[in-house]
Amino acid sequence: MNKKPTQARDLFASKFGVIAAAAGSAVGLGNIWKFPYITGVYGGGAFLFVYLGFIALIGLPVMLSEFSIGRRARSNAFGAFKKLAPGSPWKFVGMLGVAAAFMILAFYGVVAGWSIDYVIKALSNSFASKSPGELETMFVNFTELPLTPVLYQLFFMILTMAIVIVGVKDGIEKYAKFLMPLLVLIIIVLGLRAVTLEGASEGLKFLFYPDFSKLTAEGVLSALGHAFFSLSLGMGTLITYGSYVSDKNNLTKTAVQVTIADTIIAILAGIAIFPAVFAFGIEPDKGAGLVFITLPNVFQQMPGGYFFSILFFLLLTVAALTSSISILEVVVAYFKEELKIKRRTATIISTVLISIVGLFCSLSMGILGEYKFFNLNFFDLLDWISANMLLPLGGLFISLFVGWYLGKDKIQEELSKGSVVIKPVLTVFIFLVRFIAPVAIAIVFLNGIEVLNFG
Repeated sequence: MNKKPTQARDLFASKFGVIAAAAGSAVGLGNIWKFPYITGVYGGGAFLFVYLGFIALIGLPVMLSEFSIGRRARSNAFGAFKKLAPGSPWKFVGMLGVAAAFMILAFYGVVAGWSIDYVIKALSNSFASKSPGELETMFVNFTELPLTPVLYQLFFMILTMAIVIVGVKDGIEKYAKFLMPLLVLIIIVLGLRAVTLEGASEGLKFLFYPDFSKLTAEGVLSALGHAFFSLSLGMGTLITYGSYVSDKNNLTKTAVQVTIADTIIAILAGIAIFPAVFAFGIEPDKGAGLVFITLPNVFQQMPGGYFFSILFFLLLTVAALTSSISILEVVVAYFKEELKIKRRTATIISTVLISIVGLFCSLSMGILGEYKFFNLNFFDLLDWISANMLLPLGGLFISLFVGWYLGKDKIQEELSKGSVVIKPVLTVFIFLVRFIAPVAIAIVFLNGIEVLNFG
């Protein structure tokens, strides 16, 4: 009974394809943009040390849980829970993932559009001779425009759609196998340039030397939250991708490889950014403006900065694209399998609907900025709902589902495919998803909705 859908389903063709696609999903704007600046805000090396611990204890087990759910069910995020827990409310956990993916891509596409604009600005040397204040004005003025950011957002969404519409093997896997090596190459080149700058050693010391006196409770919680979110957990992407993984692939090895790749790229982003920031005497805790305001200032002072500014914003765009194709696939797979729509139609419908919502996100930075919901504009509202509610709840229920509902025998069966599962590994995994991950994610959730406040 279960063999037919497995054989008919489009699967990733190679192990490298699986790792490239899943790592591409995990590696996004969070690694290149958010990780460096929150590391700067919370004191550098100490934050990195705690973050790596949470990646191992929380991120990896939840990722492995999502892969296991997806492959065992061979279905989209909603359909997976429906198959594995028929007639129960568990299917609504999958719906949380689909809703989160829809919301996230709506505002994610807007930021990705900004990165495309900054590639063009870098090419036209628009950062030259501008003071930090002028660069900030340039960024704010651009985001508040009613038309140009929307056009870039739509261009990015069409680019994402063009890859997803072709399918898993010929679209997602094919382009991931090209885009991920390109991303790694760019970030290595940027890192090599950064560490050769005079004064770069201070930036490396800041990133790797742990000063725990600077680490606050808020910083620890931020490390926990970012470890969870940077791996694309709780939004259905890895359940969906897991459903395309062949039984020949060992899920534990795949999850470890994806986690290592994601973490290395986040650290490489720090190596590319902090030495340059310190070399030019700029404070490392500049917040979200680090990428679009501070770094253009750094590039124009750097020898060869014109070339490296183009490379950096190209990197940002590629990272956004590798994530966006996985997020769109969550919604497409749901439409295709649950509503029985052909992939081509499902992809077009999904892209149009998400882009319409994204239009309001973009306009809320400017002409619709006066319209507030709970004192947040529409862009920030979707960001807050997804980051503080949908993703933590999704991750929490996924941990509980795998740890308590599926049972040890089914988990062992899934993890044994492609290799023999080592008993101590299984025991540790079960312990983490039953006890450690749910408690940690619950703390993130309660802090996010301000029931607990570590700020």
